[in-house]
Amino acid sequence: MAQNGRWSEKTAQNWYAAEPWLVGSDYIPATAINELEMWQADTFDPKRIDLELGWAENLGMNTMRVFLHDLLWQQDAAGFEKRIDEFLGICAKHKIKPMLVLFDSCWDPAPKLGKQHAPAPGIHNSGWVQSPGAAALKDPSQYPRLEAYVRGVVGAFANDQRILAWDIWNEPDNVNGSSYKKLEPPNKVALVAALLPKAFGWARAANPKQPLTSGVWEGDWSNPAKLNATQKTQLEMSDIISFHNYSAPDDFEKHLRELEGYRRPILCTEYMARGNKSTFEGILPVAKKYKVAAINWGLVAGKTQTWLPWDSWDKPYIGREPAVWHHEVFHTDGRPYKKEEVDFIRKMTGK
Repeated sequence: MAQNGRWSEKTAQNWYAAEPWLVGSDYIPATAINELEMWQADTFDPKRIDLELGWAENLGMNTMRVFLHDLLWQQDAAGFEKRIDEFLGICAKHKIKPMLVLFDSCWDPAPKLGKQHAPAPGIHNSGWVQSPGAAALKDPSQYPRLEAYVRGVVGAFANDQRILAWDIWNEPDNVNGSSYKKLEPPNKVALVAALLPKAFGWARAANPKQPLTSGVWEGDWSNPAKLNATQKTQLEMSDIISFHNYSAPDDFEKHLRELEGYRRPILCTEYMARGNKSTFEGILPVAKKYKVAAINWGLVAGKTQTWLPWDSWDKPYIGREPAVWHHEVFHTDGRPYKKEEVDFIRKMTGK
């Protein structure tokens, strides 16, 4: 083991060699607008999850990336743990090993427990919430609570073979310029840069058998001198390397090649924005060539409304439909958005 308990390159490569080529989606059931609605006792929907993961299994998908939330642990740690266990049972039934995300810097910085608001008409991800929210991020007195969450949830499942990996923090330094920037702490990037190594340490202290990661998502990763503090932490403390890319296949390949120098398994944990030239047909062949995991944003169209493009924050899609769906594979009733697309996914996965 390296200093700070990070896996050695050999340990990481051996772990990855035992896994199939990983293909899946960033997942939330159609009945939930955000992580809180997915997991809270009143709205947790195992029947719906079972149905939708059956559709994923039928495509040959074998992983999902799923977001947790610190407030759920604060609200009801035992109940949250039980629901995660039930979710993992459903995943295992469908031969799916999920990656679980602990923190997330994207979208609404003011999460609130309880009943979640209805989707805003015509707007992409109008109800997704950050974890921790801005109030907790700015308040060091709340950090012990965040530590208890990470140690608690990772510790509860540290030896669970149904879990693929832990994603410590999604897009940590994202300041949500096109949506909530005015509500963000002005020093958010610095706050996150200081807290992210601690979050890795809390997870590591639980001694999980699964690898840890946090995905880089913008910039040039080929030269360590060009990395910011957050990116350095992500690439230096992750057991396995992960990244996001919503661009055309040549750009996808360029960025994954930039990460090959780290000599660790590479997982793309977000891709696929049809209007941005990031498609299954374009990306999956490149990912398969390099045995890079391919996890696209969105499985089933639902309350997140992420079939709508990002520009819906400027021009909501009210009374009109986008030229192409942005994300998602299936309509809410299970019909594919494009039959030829799901046929292609099956061909790539050998299903």
